[in-house]
Amino acid sequence: QVQLVESGGALVQYGGSLRLSCVASGDTLDYYDIGWFRQAPGKEHEGVSCLKSDDNSTYYLDSVKCRFSISRDNAKKTVYLQMNSLKTEDTGVYWCAAQGWTPTVQALCANSSHNFRGQGTSVVVSS
Repeated sequence: QVQLVESGGALVQYGGSLRLSCVASGDTLDYYDIGWFRQAPGKEHEGVSCLKSDDNSTYYLDSVKCRFSISRDNAKKTVYLQMNSLKTEDTGVYWCAAQGWTPTVQALCANSSHNFRGQGTSVVVSS
């Protein structure tokens, strides 16, 4: 079992930066594929960025490419999402999720359910 707790969400101005953290307790994250997801008010959830554990392949939603970066520190059992040049459309609740295995990193981010997920942290980008 893995418990995930996110932090780092905040109110930030357009163009600002935030770093979200997702700390795991229980089992190690070493062998889990992980991802960050978000849902804006009134919109469907979307996979923002995902990372495979076996080959470290990454996926980024087109709208966040070159602005967001996913990383993991297995020793700290923590996954990060560095978000730069934030836009108002990045506003939403962000959560991390862990999956035992997925065939591709794209599939991980496309899935709507995962083995484990956190409760989320709110990001609000003001104009």
